[in-house]
Amino acid sequence: MIGPEIAITIRPEAPGDEKIIFALTEAAFSDMEHSDGDEQHLVDRLRADGDLALSLVAEDGERIVGQIAFSPVEIADGAQGWFGLGPVSVWPELQRKGIGGALIRRGIADLRARGARGIVLLGSDTYYPRFGFEPAAPMTYAPAPARYFQALVLDGDKPSGAVSYARAFG
Repeated sequence: MIGPEIAITIRPEAPGDEKIIFALTEAAFSDMEHSDGDEQHLVDRLRADGDLALSLVAEDGERIVGQIAFSPVEIADGAQGWFGLGPVSVWPELQRKGIGGALIRRGIADLRARGARGIVLLGSDTYYPRFGFEPAAPMTYAPAPARYFQALVLDGDKPSGAVSYARAFG
């Protein structure tokens, strides 16, 4: 149960989900201050490139209401098993009801079960720490201020060096 009136189930993306994920992602980011307006195409490009390592959707019994994507990242020190989180999308009228958080928690659990070493993301330094994310240093991502680049170690030590996202991120 997510909030007082929203029950969801989370499952892996399945064939046929692509169009609704595109529309959902487009709507979710339409009014976001830091959006580049391309997030909906990003998920499609990750999928087309074979870099959509994990895609989960949340359903409310009638429709898909949220989606989260994870893709592999490269780290300058050669560390393996690290993934980038993003985007995570929820229909605007259902945001702030715990759906995104449920997707994040499930994604972390699924990647941990697969033997992932860690996850990085570019996002709010006040929202993501509740899931265990902290400043990514000594990893770096040059295009962004360090306070927004965060990491969650799932196994082992935190690597160091520049992080490169999948080609789809441009």
